[in-house]
Amino acid sequence: MSRRLLPLVALVALSSSGCAYLAQFLRTAFQQPTLTFKNLGLTDISLGGLTLDTIWNLNNPNQVGLSLASIEYALAIEDKQVVAGAPPQGLQIAPGASSELHFPANVRFQDLAAVVETFLTKDFANYRASGALGVNTPIGVIRLPLATQGQFEVPKVPLVQFGNPRITNVSFAGATVEFPLAVTNRNTYALPVNGLTGTVSLAGANIGTLSTGSFGSMEGKGVKNVTLPLQVNFLSAASAAGAIARGGNAQVQFNAQLQSGGLNLPVNVNQLVNLLR
Repeated sequence: MSRRLLPLVALVALSSSGCAYLAQFLRTAFQQPTLTFKNLGLTDISLGGLTLDTIWNLNNPNQVGLSLASIEYALAIEDKQVVAGAPPQGLQIAPGASSELHFPANVRFQDLAAVVETFLTKDFANYRASGALGVNTPIGVIRLPLATQGQFEVPKVPLVQFGNPRITNVSFAGATVEFPLAVTNRNTYALPVNGLTGTVSLAGANIGTLSTGSFGSMEGKGVKNVTLPLQVNFLSAASAAGAIARGGNAQVQFNAQLQSGGLNLPVNVNQLVNLLR
C-alpha cells in the first residue's frame, strides 16, 4: 500500500471507531425520559357535555433538550370512542425539566347515549386513554406508552322544589299566588342553568306558566331561591279556586323544561304544599 494512503486509512479507521465510541457513550450516558399520568381535568361542564382533559408529565432527566416526534392517542368514554385533541408536534422539552401535556376532548353526552336523560342518571362514567408518544433523542426516537383509566362525575339535573305558596290580592275574579322555588345544584362543580320554564297545575287545574329566567353559572352545591307570582283566574280554574278559598294543603304540579348547555331537559315536580295567606 502506498505510504501516502496510510494516513487516510488511519483517519477513516479512527473516525469509524470514534463514531462507534460516541454512539456507545451516548447510549450509556443517556437516561430514559418518563411519561406519567398526572390527573384528569373537567371544564366547560353543562348538562349537554363537558371537556375532559387527561394531563401527563413528560420528564427529561438529561442535559440535552428533547422534542416530540409522534403522537398516538385514543380516548373512550363508556366504551365509545371520542375525538380528542393532542399537544402540538415539535413540542420542546427543556434539559433537566418536565413538561405538562394536555389531551383535551370535547364530549357531547348525546353522542354517548340515545337519550341524554338516561346518561345523566349515572353517578359516574368510565373513561380509558391509551396510545404512545415518540420522543426525539440523541440516540434516536424513543416510544413512550401512555395508558390510564378511571371515572368522572356525571353532571346531575338540578333539584327543583316548591316552598309554601302565599295567596294575595284575592277577589271574586281571581287571586295572585306567589310560588317560592328553590333550585339546587346537586353537583360538586359549577353548572350553567339558563332557565326553567313550565306549566303549573294547582289542585288539578292548569293555572298558567312559570319562568325563572337565567341563573347563570350555579356554584357547586349552590341554591338559587326565587319567588314567582302567578295570577289565577277563578273562572278558568274552578278546582284551584276552591283550594285557594279553603287554604291549607294542595297538590302542585310543575311540568317544565330546564335549559343548560344548549339542551332542554324535562323537570317534573309533583308536590304537596301549604297555601298561606
